[in-house]
Amino acid sequence: MILFRHELRQGRRMLLIWSAVVGFMILICMLMYPEMGKQMGGIDKIFSQMGGFTEAFGMDKLSLGSVMGFYGIECGNVLGIGGAFFAALLGISSLAKEEAGHTAEFLLTHPISRMRVTWEKLAALICQLILFNAICIACSLISFVLIDEQIEVKAFVLFHIAQFLLQLEIALICFAISSFLRRSGLGLGLGFAALLYFLNIIGNIGNQADWLKYITPFKYADASSIIPDGTLDGKLIILGMVYTLAAALIAFLHFRRKDISV
Repeated sequence: MILFRHELRQGRRMLLIWSAVVGFMILICMLMYPEMGKQMGGIDKIFSQMGGFTEAFGMDKLSLGSVMGFYGIECGNVLGIGGAFFAALLGISSLAKEEAGHTAEFLLTHPISRMRVTWEKLAALICQLILFNAICIACSLISFVLIDEQIEVKAFVLFHIAQFLLQLEIALICFAISSFLRRSGLGLGLGFAALLYFLNIIGNIGNQADWLKYITPFKYADASSIIPDGTLDGKLIILGMVYTLAAALIAFLHFRRKDISV
């Protein structure tokens, strides 16, 4: 597991920066709730009259006046976007960086198969996602303690499970894309994550674009779909995991046969 440990060491700075930034933003958002919550009744009425905008961000199902509604809308967007970008950056650079950094020759001269290389890089990627989510969840729990509010445990747990699966899906798709690249694809990864986010917003606005929920993982991880009833959309999650496994398979098969330039 030498390569696995090397990947973790190499990525620890990015992990710490992204975890600290996203976790801090969640903490700050929740610390503003006690003061903002007093004014949210009027704001909810204003948003309820804004039609498509209200539906786009799930404010037709969640209330900014309730602590879980506020957490789902405000912190959910912070974690959703931040987590998706972090996952995309992890995945898109994982396999391509060996050629981009001209380290492939050194790596492949060692007695380690390409299959093993892919497995260890994938394991390191998943481990970093777990650590990222653990830090963000810790910041969320601390914020609830500081503002002295009760967590709806079931909705909270399901929401964070969905967020992790969203990040895993984006990371694995970008991981597969990375196996085809010969240089940095950071812009491609960030653009892909942003596209999926905006597809979910479009899909929320009207029934004509409802089919987009089968494409973007942001739909099954949307707080407005989870927190009100405390349930996950099993069909969309299964479909998302099919995409995830297919992406992993593509990455393994292509990287094993890839003509790597050194």
